[in-house]
Amino acid sequence: MKLTKRGHACVRLENDGGVLVIDPGLWSEEDAAAGADAILVTHEHFDHFDEERLRFALEANPAAGLWAPAVVADQVAAAFPHRVHTVGDGDALTLAGFDVQVHGEWHAMIHPDIPQISNVGYLVDGSVFHPGDALTVLSEVIEYVREVRPRRSVDVHDGLLTDRSRPVYDTWVGELGGAEHLRLSPGESVDA
Repeated sequence: MKLTKRGHACVRLENDGGVLVIDPGLWSEEDAAAGADAILVTHEHFDHFDEERLRFALEANPAAGLWAPAVVADQVAAAFPHRVHTVGDGDALTLAGFDVQVHGEWHAMIHPDIPQISNVGYLVDGSVFHPGDALTVLSEVIEYVREVRPRRSVDVHDGLLTDRSRPVYDTWVGELGGAEHLRLSPGESVDA
């Protein structure tokens, strides 16, 4: 199996001519899901689910399908009858020649003031697991890797480490923190 990292949380898996794409969100390349036989989405947040990218891929390949939690599937199902499928914890599927198991139910807590949403992870061919946003805190990732003991781990969800994610971070810290939030570049000053 070949794993290709796409933008942010998106990965592309290829094996024996089958193509599976997970989480083509807004911070992924516009063509992140192009050529996919099957597209999996973990949850509804824009950095994992972009309706335009999904529509582009599904329109380009009439045989392609989408598998996602209900809140995502419901947004796209009417436009692609019989090609959009709802999944949940415990489901086992064979898609594009890959064996896929669905695990989990909830997004990791961002903050107690932000409601938790549904989130599933996908175990592909028993060897590649994409958790969506079930693991977002570094300590959770380290403990998860220790517990599962994979041969290798690959970073995803790294778009939050770039300037493009600053508005998300700044909004959370500023609005939820209740104080003016500033970000200073090295050498930049502000009157205290």
